[in-house]
Amino acid sequence: MRGFVVSQFRNGLLAALLASTTALASLAAHAETISGALAKAYHLNSEMNSARAGTRATDENVPIAKSGYRPTITGSGAVDYSVTRNRLNLAGNSTTNLFTGSFGVQINQTLFDGFQTRNNVRAAEAQVNASDESLRNTEQNTLFNAASAYMDVIRDRQVAVLRERNLEFLSEQVRAARSRFEVGEGTRTDVAQAEASRSSAVATLAEARAQQETSEATYQQIVGEAPHSLAPAAPLAKLLPKSIGSAQVIAAAQHPAILANLHLVDAAGFSVKSNEGAALPQLSANAGVSQSWTNSDPDAIGDGNSTSAGVGLQLTVPIYQAGRVSGLVRQSKELLGQARIQVDVSRDQVQQAVTAAWSQYKAAVEQVSANRELVAANQLALNGVIEERNVGQRTTLDVLNQQADVIDAQINLATSERDAVVASYAILSAIGRLSPRTLALNVTEYQPKEHYRAVKDKWFGMRTPDGR
Repeated sequence: MRGFVVSQFRNGLLAALLASTTALASLAAHAETISGALAKAYHLNSEMNSARAGTRATDENVPIAKSGYRPTITGSGAVDYSVTRNRLNLAGNSTTNLFTGSFGVQINQTLFDGFQTRNNVRAAEAQVNASDESLRNTEQNTLFNAASAYMDVIRDRQVAVLRERNLEFLSEQVRAARSRFEVGEGTRTDVAQAEASRSSAVATLAEARAQQETSEATYQQIVGEAPHSLAPAAPLAKLLPKSIGSAQVIAAAQHPAILANLHLVDAAGFSVKSNEGAALPQLSANAGVSQSWTNSDPDAIGDGNSTSAGVGLQLTVPIYQAGRVSGLVRQSKELLGQARIQVDVSRDQVQQAVTAAWSQYKAAVEQVSANRELVAANQLALNGVIEERNVGQRTTLDVLNQQADVIDAQINLATSERDAVVASYAILSAIGRLSPRTLALNVTEYQPKEHYRAVKDKWFGMRTPDGR
C-alpha cells in the first residue's frame, strides 16, 4: 500500500514535470525576452516620455535668451472722435465733429546690456546639456527598473509554481498519512501534522500568487504592456568592467548624473556674470515713423495730415538700484557654490552605487552556485527520508521538515538567480553605460539634439517642430 501510494505520486509528479517541460519548450520560441521588454519600455514608458518633453521645453530657453540680441518691432494706432458745441451770442450754436487718427512703427535694438544676453545664452546652453544628461540618467533608471520588473515576474512566477507543487506534495502526504492511519501503521499526530503543513501551504500559495500579481502590475506600469510568457535571462557578465576599481573610474567619467551637475555648475557661473552685467551701463538704439490725420466739418480749421520719423540712442547708467541687483548677484554666487557641492554629492552617490551593485553581483553569483548544490542535496535527502519513513525509520514530521527545506532552497535559488541578473544591470547603470546601444536593443534611439538644433536659432513661429 505504502509503495503503491509513493510510486503513484512519483509517476504523477514525473508526468507533470515532463508536461510542463514540453509546454515551456513550445512557449520558449514565442516568449518575450528581456531585451524585447527593455525595448518596449524605452518607447512606451510614461516617465521617460515625460522627461523627453521636459528636455524639449528646456531647449526653448536658448532661443528665448537669444532674443536679447534681436530687435523688437511694435506697431501702434489710434482713432478718436469728438463733438464740440460752441454757443454764440448772435448766430446761435455751432457743432464741430472732429476725427483724429494716428499710426506708427517703432523699432528698438539693444546695443550693449552689460553682456547679460551673451551670458544668458551660455547659461541656457549649459542647461540644455544638463537636461540631456538628466534625460540619459532617466533612461538608465527606466531600463534598470524594467529589467528588475522583468526578473521579479520570473522569480515570483517560479515561487508560485513551487508553492503549488509544495501544496500538491503535502496534499499527497495527507492522503498517505490517512491511509497509514486507517491500516494501523500511523497515528493521528501524523495526520494532524500533515494537515497543518498543508493548511500553511495554502496560505503561502495565496501570498505567492498575490506577490506575482503585484509584480506583473509593476511590469505593466514600467514596460507599458502586460507580461505574458517571459524567457529566462542571464547576467550581463561580458559587458561588465573587469574590476570594481575600473568600474569606479568609468563611473566618475561617464555617469550622466555627474555630468549633468557639472553642466549646472557652468550654467550657475554664467548666471552670476549675467546678474553682474545688470550693474553696467545699458545702450540701445531706436527708430520710428508715424503718421497722424485730422478730419472735421468743412467750417473747421486745422484739417490735415502729418508724418514724422526719428532715430535715437539711449544710454542708461545705473547709479543705485535699491539693492536688488546686489542681492541677485550674491544669491547667484551662493547658487553657484551649491551647484559645485552638488557635484561632489553626486560623485559620492555614484561611488556608493557602484560599490553596492558590485558587491551584490558577486554575492548573488556565489549564491546561485551554492543554492543549486543545496537544492540538489535537499532533494536527495527528501527522497531518502521518504524511503526511510516508508520502512518506519522516519516520521511524517521528518518528511514535512525536509520538504520545507527543499522548497526554501528552490525559492532561494530563484531569488539568487534574479539578484544576479538585476545586479549586473545595476552595475551598468551605476557606471553610466546602461543604454540601448550598449544592450544592442532593437530600437531607434531618441536624439535630444535633433530638437535642439531645430529650435535654437528660431526667430519666429509658434508651432513646435512636430507641428503642434
